[in-house]
Amino acid sequence: MFSHILFPTDGSELSDKVAPRVMELARVHGGRVTAISVVQPFPFMTLSGDSGIVAPDAEVFEGQMERAARDNVNKVAAAASAAGVPFEGVVALSPSPYQEIVAAAEKHGCDAIVMASHGRKGLNKLFLGSETQKVLAHTELPVLVLR
Repeated sequence: MFSHILFPTDGSELSDKVAPRVMELARVHGGRVTAISVVQPFPFMTLSGDSGIVAPDAEVFEGQMERAARDNVNKVAAAASAAGVPFEGVVALSPSPYQEIVAAAEKHGCDAIVMASHGRKGLNKLFLGSETQKVLAHTELPVLVLR
């Protein structure tokens, strides 16, 4: 049914919890998994000169975030190895994670996306947004949402 699953991971406890379920789904269907972790670029512009404002270094921030994203993908790789599921990991830099997820599914020839969702409600959902909801709105692939 699903021969190639894209599994976006943010390294959260919820993503870690659903990873074995994603692997089981792939294993049962004789499929493979591509995991993606998206790093968002440094959110602030640094100011130069004598402004008196000290801002963190964007390169340092993005380097730390990329290492964290690689760790996220490596955790999924370990779950895939334990389940005997073929695996590929991707780390991407994008200001828009949902767009990167949809593009990765297309680029890698995935036939389904399986995502963990925190299930935020109310103002948290309004202000924090939902990458899962955006993926659902911007792909024609089947999307399985796990909690």
